Amino acid sequence: MRILVIEDDLTTREFIARGLQEQGFVVDEAEDGQQGLMMATRYEYQLIILDRMLPQLDGLKVLGALRAAENHTPVLILSAMDSVEDRVVGLTSGSDDYLTKPFALAELVARANILVKRNQLVATVSSEYSYDDLRLDIKSHRVWRGSRLINLQQKEFLLLQYLMEHVESVVSRMSLFESVWSYHFDPKTNVIDVHIANLRKKLESDGEPSLIHTVRGAGYVLRRV
Repeated sequence: MRILVIEDDLTTREFIARGLQEQGFVVDEAEDGQQGLMMATRYEYQLIILDRMLPQLDGLKVLGALRAAENHTPVLILSAMDSVEDRVVGLTSGSDDYLTKPFALAELVARANILVKRNQLVATVSSEYSYDDLRLDIKSHRVWRGSRLINLQQKEFLLLQYLMEHVESVVSRMSLFESVWSYHFDPKTNVIDVHIANLRKKLESDGEPSLIHTVRGAGYVLRRV
């Protein structure tokens, strides 16, 4: 398993690399955003650990460039920016996890293992979900509404997949958060609401009827009106 660590602080970068190598990972290192983006697009990784504040190219710009190129490698953001708003920005920009500095190495390694294993599980599945005129293919990572191909961010895709796995059943915001982001729900964050709103806009951009509905006080449900 190969992980890319993009971190400008040498001490932190080597600390992370040693911890991951002790767990059996092969670790590549990049010291700035431009180098990290080049390596992330040239080589295949099972996980990218990305510092948010980087020289040459900011971490969020690196992440944005990867997602724009349809690179869906899991990304764990590291940052000293620890407010709820900062975490929401990081998560809604397409990252899979967000860990604030200072951090415990054991926690970083645990989160890295979770993301790698989850990505492996998704990669082995070739099933397709369909409901009404909506179709989701896990293997190709594509979604269609009728004949229209819809471009979704990684988190939007995973949220829709979870809703389609529980079609016509109300799912709570907590279950969505913990299923898609894999760590404990913070009731102060509105990251779920932001992603659901963006997902609805994309699914209904051609005037199609709503399929994702809010159930006040309970969560969300995928069903026909």
